[in-house]
Amino acid sequence: MKAPTSKNKDLRLDKWLWAARFYKTRSLAREMIDGGKVDYNGVRAKPSRTVEIGAKIKLLRGGLRTEVEVLELSDVRGPAPVAQKLYKETEESIKQRTKQLEQLRINALLAPHPDSKPNKKERRQLLDIKYSQNQE
Repeated sequence: MKAPTSKNKDLRLDKWLWAARFYKTRSLAREMIDGGKVDYNGVRAKPSRTVEIGAKIKLLRGGLRTEVEVLELSDVRGPAPVAQKLYKETEESIKQRTKQLEQLRINALLAPHPDSKPNKKERRQLLDIKYSQNQE
């Protein structure tokens, strides 16, 4: 299935990010752009920014920085395989992402994980410790 292209030449950045399935809703895409988590060609963007083929977009998704190049334009949110044809992740971004994932995995191994949830008595003891530290 071919990715549907935009009929008009002016396609908003928030709409393209939504159609490319980076964010679940357009309003979430807009919030991420307004929050400074999306750069368009190295510059902080606005949601109404016009997207062009060949542009480089850096975005934050799931706590990981990703850089993609726009290959096609679409204002229709289609299935994931179609959406993946709208962009291509850069090699540098892939290397950075794998390095970040490895660091997160190592940090998770070093974090303490109890075998079970605390029971009612242990929860009360933890709360007592927490509140006694806050009062000091």
